[in-house]
Amino acid sequence: MRDATIATFLSQLSARTAAPGGGAAAALHAAQAAALIAMVARYSNGPRHDAVLVGRVRAAADGLMDETLGLAEADAAAFGKVASAYRMPKETPEEKAARSQAIADALGGAARPPADLMAATVRLAGLAEDLLPAANRNVISDLAAAAAAISAAAVTARVNIEANLSGIKDDALRAELAGVAGLADGVADRADRLIVAVREEMGQ
Repeated sequence: MRDATIATFLSQLSARTAAPGGGAAAALHAAQAAALIAMVARYSNGPRHDAVLVGRVRAAADGLMDETLGLAEADAAAFGKVASAYRMPKETPEEKAARSQAIADALGGAARPPADLMAATVRLAGLAEDLLPAANRNVISDLAAAAAAISAAAVTARVNIEANLSGIKDDALRAELAGVAGLADGVADRADRLIVAVREEMGQ
């Protein structure tokens, strides 16, 4: 997925297959947000800018771009395991029990990439907030674009976590994941406020 063309990825996304799906798309939203933040930081490198802050944000955004691309791939792989679990035989009580456990384990694994993605969106929101006051004013609209992508990633991550919760048998894991899903509203609110701040800076 990392080396696929955009056209190839969209063709795969539109196909009647379990993966890639919304989880991979959400991770790519986050990767695009990271790339936009890094780009704004690179434009904010003049003597009037805070070099230490900008350098920190740029390095973190570059790292998150790579990390979230990895989560897109992890999401696709996790759903491949879910599909395999559902294909297990279920003719005997023993086979049914083994299949049920395998599905529960696979769903728990499938919820991990969107949970990790949610954590990444929290960090991305913080980077965008930190960068805005120091950013080159000619490119702050791209921070608003990053914020919109962060919000999309977080909201989709929440839905993908919640889609797996009912099938997870481990109560502690289910509670942990539900808590992570609940972070989406806060991330989306921060993204909305960042967009408002950018538009105000632009006089809108």
